[in-house]
Amino acid sequence: MNRVARRVCDGLVSRATSSSNSFGANSLVPLPLTTATSIGRRTLFLSFQRPDLQADPSIANTLSDARTMATAASLKAGSSDSKQSNPGGPQTRLPNTDVFSRKLQSARVFVLNRPKALNSLTLQMVYQMLPQLQVWETADLCKVIVLTSGEGSNGVLRWRDDAQEGPEGFVNALKFFEEEYRLNHLIGTLTKPFVAIMNGITMGGGVGLSVHAPFRVATENTVFAMPETAIGLFPDVGGSFFLPRLDGELGTYLGITGKQLKGEEVFFAGIGTHYIPSARLPMLMNRLAELETSEIEAVNMVLEEFVAETSISKWRNWSLGGKVLEAIQKYYATTEVSKWAGATLETMKTMSPTSMKVTLEQLRRGRKKNFAECFQQEFSPYFIGGVAHKLINKSKEPPTWSISWEEMSKLTPEVIDALYFSNEVPGESGYTPHRLELGRAWSYFDYPHRPLSGLPTELDVYRAVQGRARKLGSAEPKTKQEVLEFFLLNWGGYDASMMGPYNLRPRITIEGGFGRGKVGLVEKVTTILESRCDEQQGKLSWTGPLPYDPAPTV
Repeated sequence: MNRVARRVCDGLVSRATSSSNSFGANSLVPLPLTTATSIGRRTLFLSFQRPDLQADPSIANTLSDARTMATAASLKAGSSDSKQSNPGGPQTRLPNTDVFSRKLQSARVFVLNRPKALNSLTLQMVYQMLPQLQVWETADLCKVIVLTSGEGSNGVLRWRDDAQEGPEGFVNALKFFEEEYRLNHLIGTLTKPFVAIMNGITMGGGVGLSVHAPFRVATENTVFAMPETAIGLFPDVGGSFFLPRLDGELGTYLGITGKQLKGEEVFFAGIGTHYIPSARLPMLMNRLAELETSEIEAVNMVLEEFVAETSISKWRNWSLGGKVLEAIQKYYATTEVSKWAGATLETMKTMSPTSMKVTLEQLRRGRKKNFAECFQQEFSPYFIGGVAHKLINKSKEPPTWSISWEEMSKLTPEVIDALYFSNEVPGESGYTPHRLELGRAWSYFDYPHRPLSGLPTELDVYRAVQGRARKLGSAEPKTKQEVLEFFLLNWGGYDASMMGPYNLRPRITIEGGFGRGKVGLVEKVTTILESRCDEQQGKLSWTGPLPYDPAPTV
């Protein structure tokens, strides 16, 4: 296998990010939200040395033109995308910048402002957001930080024509990743509440700006996916951390197949922490702006005021729930899910076999690593091809990968490790490998805010059934009702000691919630108990696959 033929020797990345709020440029009152936009469609334009995916000259020129969208030298201060229009309402003009910050009483708001480019993230935008976040984190007048976007996105991708080729383009692309990951890590370790409103497409770079936040608002317009394996890449922006921490193998399934989740499904999967209809977002923004405290519990209480009610039937029957989720857990399909299994197999056959193998290994390693280590793992100079075929040609036919589906056995763990988890790089790239240095040393093994803003996972319920959910342990419950009551009394706490530079605990404990109510708590715990636990003669037993436990004896 030709290593250099499987690696990118020059390239660039432009990532898309967004959510869909709109704020008037001269007003402190949010305008009505009538248009959903993108929080995160990422577009990666890379030039590959791949004999099986050689583009024709016109495509090669297009790739070359796009290659330096993420470099500081190629970025211009203004953007024609900043002019917004709302066909259904008054005209709104936003500042002439790709991302701008807004004071809204005690709230500080980032507004992504490139709707015609699907709010694709550029290096200049990262450079604007990083220092501003650092200032807001320590500002007494700032109580909460919100990420949203200007409305009016028409979904048209645009490419710049100020390109750089060769080794310099490769190095600049890696620089974009480096700075983007620092921003993602900062968002995940902020000491001030951060609310990401995902009122639209949330993919790629937008995932990095939202999924590590303590509060992630999904609406009926939300579309979430990590579709990297379809274009020969792997889930990054911290994907190797958050995907393995979803229920069972759900994150593995989403990472390998690129499955889209829509609306409430984003909440059911644990990616969104709150499901709020978009019509309520202006009222939510007004309430957040009125906060006089930066206590994370206070922000959570405000969000809970606006969430939509749910039902047990929705939790039992969502697209990846019930029998489908059981099949994902057990790696086989039953009669009830044969249609889903067949569709999944056909989807996987269109993905890059190498990408799927790399993704699986990345997620297996990620569940054992802390937050910072996952970004360092993902900071790799190796990318796999297929971008031109999917994003430039717009082809609906599957690309021809250098290692086909039938040849996947060639991709042994040793091959994957040597090619994609080593420090060796193509000599002609001019790139010297270095360790990703993040802006701060803080990290954690599990999101410390998850018991407050999120819902329990299978691992949480499993530990509660075993009597190991608290620091000092407790008696094993004898009935499902006892388990449910335990969560109703204890879920909702926040343990800041989970985050720090040293002596990180491998898992959260469930206590200190003092019975704080959360919409979806009863339904989520109930559906897990129904599918995973058997109650007979005053004894509970776990009947499903055992969830991965980073600290099985603690």
